[in-house]
Parts: sequence; structure tokens; C-alpha cells
Amino acid sequence: MPEKIQIVVADDHAVLRESLAALLATHPDFEVSGKAANGTEALRLVQETHPHVLLLDLFMPEESGFDVLRVLDREGNRVAAVVLTGSESHSDYLQVVRLGARGLVLKSDDLEHLFSAIRAVAAGELWFPPEIAQQVLTAMAGETRQQPTSIQRLSERERQIAGLVASGLRNRDIAEHLKISENTVKRHLQSIFDKTGARDRLELAVMALGELDRAA
Repeated sequence: MPEKIQIVVADDHAVLRESLAALLATHPDFEVSGKAANGTEALRLVQETHPHVLLLDLFMPEESGFDVLRVLDREGNRVAAVVLTGSESHSDYLQVVRLGARGLVLKSDDLEHLFSAIRAVAAGELWFPPEIAQQVLTAMAGETRQQPTSIQRLSERERQIAGLVASGLRNRDIAEHLKISENTVKRHLQSIFDKTGARDRLELAVMALGELDRAA
């Protein structure tokens, strides 16, 4: 986790954008490195300032949040995107995850959820509302269930951890569940990523759920 999490805020509603930036600035571990009123500005700021986190509205002029995620994915930009949306469409949720978003917060959620999401994705973890996470990951796993997997190469402990990641648990929660240290969890995860070729927790979760589906 960086000492200060650099954040770009992208939302076309000026009052919400400025209010979010002001609220984030009250946290000592957050620093707003840019504010964008549309997708084009968001892409420019990400390329210029290299933030840790992009806080992204989905429906903006010029380039939508979907377009921004699509461009970042195509360019291989690994900025951790947290989508902040009022959409109630599960197809929207699935699409943003497919496009590389690592967090999703509903505008109706408590602000603490947003702050927690930013910290989680900055630390390389995922953050999705529990009622959304399992549906989205299961749908993605279903799309890939016919593809070969590297999960079989994992040790029993590594399989356990991969399964817990797929359940949405963070490193601290996994450590408590297995009664091991958080550093041990991190070492296992690095081994898991090396063996499976998964780039991050989302890809690993999809692989693990696909394997569980095949085993069922």
C-alpha cells in the first residue's frame, strides 16, 4: 500500500465531482491528483499523472466509463479502476468487470464503502458489493468453464486460498480463516499467480470458480 493513494476522480456532474474530491482530501492516506469531467479528460489524466486509483463514473459525455475501461485494457494500463455508478443493471456490472474494473460501488452505498474500496484496490484486492460479486464472478466463470485451467497445478493449500479469493475474501480475512499470517497468504498468492498465469485476483477468482464448476 502506497503512503498516499493517488486518485483521479472522473464524473461529469460538477457538484458530485468536487464534493468527492473534497471528501477524499480529508483522508491523510488519499491525494487527488486530478479531476475529469468526461472520459477523454479521464484518459489524459491517467496517462499524465499515473494514479494508483481511477474513480470512474460510467455514464459521461465524449467517452463513457465503458470506453475509458476499454482503452485502458487495450493499452495494458494497470491503474486500479473503481466504478461509482447509479446503474442497477447487472449486465453493466458484468461488462465493467470484463473490461478490467477492480471495484464497484453503488452511488446509494455508504461513503465508507467507497473509501474501503479505494484502499482495497490500491492494495491489489477486489471490492464488489457481496450481492453482486458472486453473480458476476460466477457468470464469468461460466463463460470460461470449457477452457483449460492451471488450477490443477496448485498444492492443496494453494487451492484453498484460490477458493477463498473466489469467495471474495481479502488477505486479512484469508489469514484469519486459515489461521496463518497475512505474509504467508501473500507468499502463497505469488506462487499461485506464477503457476496459473493469472494477472490479478479477478482472473484467479474466475479460474477458481470455473474449476469448482467443472468439479461439481
